[in-house]
Formats: sequence, C-alpha cells, structure tokens
Amino acid sequence: MIDTFDICKDCLFKSICLQSMSKEDFDLLYESTIQKSYSKGDIIFKQDDKSLNLVFLQSGIVKFNFTDENNKNFILTIVSAPSLLGLANILNEDINIFSIVAIEDSMGCQLDLNKLKILAMNNKNFMINLSKLSTDMFRNSIYNVISLAHKQINGRIADILLFLARNVYHSNTFTLSISRQELAEYAGCSKENVIRSLRSLNRDNIIRVSGKEIEILDLKKLIKISKKG
Repeated sequence: MIDTFDICKDCLFKSICLQSMSKEDFDLLYESTIQKSYSKGDIIFKQDDKSLNLVFLQSGIVKFNFTDENNKNFILTIVSAPSLLGLANILNEDINIFSIVAIEDSMGCQLDLNKLKILAMNNKNFMINLSKLSTDMFRNSIYNVISLAHKQINGRIADILLFLARNVYHSNTFTLSISRQELAEYAGCSKENVIRSLRSLNRDNIIRVSGKEIEILDLKKLIKISKKG
C-alpha cells in the first residue's frame, strides 16, 4: 500500500485528523477517498439532494448558494481552499441544505460520509475538531445575514470587499471570481445597486475597479464605510 503520509504530506485535513485519530483510522478513511477536479460552475453539492460524501477542498474557491421557494438565489458565503465542505450534512440527515458551486476551477477530495460519522461517533476529540471547522465556516454566513439586516448598500458592498480581501483572496488587489449579478445575490440587492456602489467607491478613490479587477486604495475609508453601514 502507498504511504498516505507521503501523498498527503501537506494536507490540512490529514493534519486535523491525526490530532485526534490513529494513522490506521486515517488510512481506512483514505482508502475510500476520491480526488476530483471541478470546473468553474460545477455543482459540488446540490440543494435538497442526498449526499454520501464530504469534500475537502484542496484548491480553488466556491460559493454557498441558497434558492428560496420563489426561485430567488442568495449567496450565503464564499470560501477558498483549504476547507471542508458539506459538514452540515453530518447533522442534517445527509440532505444538502444549500448548494456549493465552484466559482473557479477547483480540486477536492471526496470523503465517505458514513465512515466519517463512525469515526466521529467513536472519537470525541475528532467530533470536536469537526464541530470547530463547521462553526468557523457558518460564522461567515451569519455575519453576512447580520450585515444585510442592518446596513445600506455601500456598507454591504464594503463588507463584502473587505471579506473577500481578507478571507478569500488574501490581498487588497484581486480578481473577482463572481459576476456583478452574483455580487448582488451576495449583498442582497439589485445588480444596478451593486454597479452604482462600485462606481461611487471608485469615483471617491476608495477602490479601483477595472472589469473584475478590484484594488482597495483606501483601506481605512472602506472600513469606516463598512462600520457606518
């Protein structure tokens, strides 16, 4: 058997697993793991479908998308690798409560959900580590909902740009992986409002916008707009 420690040398998920389980248990999980590539636009998890896997995102960026009963789309959050996707299914009868869609070409490892559940039930520390990962991920969705409820359009857009710079692209200069329409679905407003807000921020030299290229020029002012809402 090929040594999984060599193949997964720098894998964050392997590191998390080995904090609370033996190499033998990790090898059992690894044996059923499938590495898969996702093109931009591919649905990794589909809302309301039953799921048999979790996915550890090795590279790329995804959006968490929810479609309501009126067929209106909302982006709950955007997540970049490395990240474990589908954790909500552990406690939700394996039914996806939202879709997860690749917004850049991505690579991930499909993990057997039943095996993960068994390992988690038999290993309290492993369950705690999974819960921490889940909490960190859903915190971003909760913050986005709070922002939508209490802020005006400029405050929402400032929030999103700051979040993307800090947590997704890790730079104040980045290329958006989503369209203006998707940005509107994330901000909970119309596409026209998004365009108007970006133009205003660009005109005031707070950001520079060129197509999908965004550069934050005045971080302090953008933070101030975010806080004022």
